Amino acid sequence: MTTVADVRHAAIRVVIAEDQALVRRGTALLLSMAPDMECVGQASNGDEAVKLALVLRPDVVLMDLHMPIKGGVAATREITLAQPNTQVLVLTTLDDDETVFEAVRAGAQAYLLKDASEDELLETIRALRRGESRLTPQIARKVMDQFRHLALAQPAPPARADATIGDGFLTEELTDKEERVLRLITDGSSNRQIAQAMALAEGTVKNYVSRIMGKLHANTRTELAVRMRGGTMNIQSAPCPSSKLR
Repeated sequence: MTTVADVRHAAIRVVIAEDQALVRRGTALLLSMAPDMECVGQASNGDEAVKLALVLRPDVVLMDLHMPIKGGVAATREITLAQPNTQVLVLTTLDDDETVFEAVRAGAQAYLLKDASEDELLETIRALRRGESRLTPQIARKVMDQFRHLALAQPAPPARADATIGDGFLTEELTDKEERVLRLITDGSSNRQIAQAMALAEGTVKNYVSRIMGKLHANTRTELAVRMRGGTMNIQSAPCPSSKLR
């Protein structure tokens, strides 16, 4: 039987980084109403967000991008480098191409605009806890367009006998299992779901994901997914079967 203590122990620990006090407090209130979430800290600027993330080690940081002292992109980069297990969910009004791409490159695993519904925000937080990445359709389109632009701008590398190269991104051949893992990531599967589909330990899947990111020079799972969906990588094996805040 699940007790209140069990729910609190399993709660998703969230830090809110938002310079507008009214929005920050409203978001904290929303989280307090979710039985599986807990707001463990609030920051009014990017510098405070980094310090709180290092001390509190939250599961998720809700990150506004336009903040004083240190912006959200710089804070995201510092947090994801220092705390790999902390996922950053960008929650902002900014949707210009450059800002979106910079946030994803900095390590953001999800990107929502502030007109998202309350349910969408809560579900995205839960998805991050499961190891998934989330982008709204319009944001995903911007990211894919940016990757296509970069792929066209890059000179094609020389062909190698030991490498499979697709539009300049894949510089080392993936093993069969790595290709299967990559396709499941593209389908939106979490590490746990991939482990179940491939009969592997979850830790083994994490190792595969790390190796794939290294081979493809990607910083996040989001980059891997949008490159595959956007057609900027060519994996030559056959496909594996797939197992309003303001």
